[in-house]
Amino acid sequence: MDTNPRTGRAYKRGPYKRHPAAFKRAVVEASFAPGASVSRVAREHDINANQVFLWRKLYQDSLLGDDEPALLPVHIDEPTRSPAPVEPIRTPAPGGTLTIEFGTVRLHIEGRPDADTLAQVLAQLAARC
Repeated sequence: MDTNPRTGRAYKRGPYKRHPAAFKRAVVEASFAPGASVSRVAREHDINANQVFLWRKLYQDSLLGDDEPALLPVHIDEPTRSPAPVEPIRTPAPGGTLTIEFGTVRLHIEGRPDADTLAQVLAQLAARC
């Protein structure tokens, strides 16, 4: 229980307010306006200034919840050249050899290759072909 500073009487605090994400963003954006005061913006919206500061931090960290998912515009360009056909990676033969044909490049590996190193080699080959 809390005590009302005006009357001195004890009272039970009510439930927390649930503000929509759009409202939070509007308050935060108003607080970032040139010459704006966080305290003044908080008073105008009947919110504690500390709450606005928390929302500002979440906003800057891109963690202020969205009511609906954001969709980004997508534009697909035509490829400038046709990619070379990619041969599937063959599993190592029982003799411990691996042959990869990638476009005009043939890569022959004996033994057991390190997966990370092989991934880097394949990425470099893909960038060159």
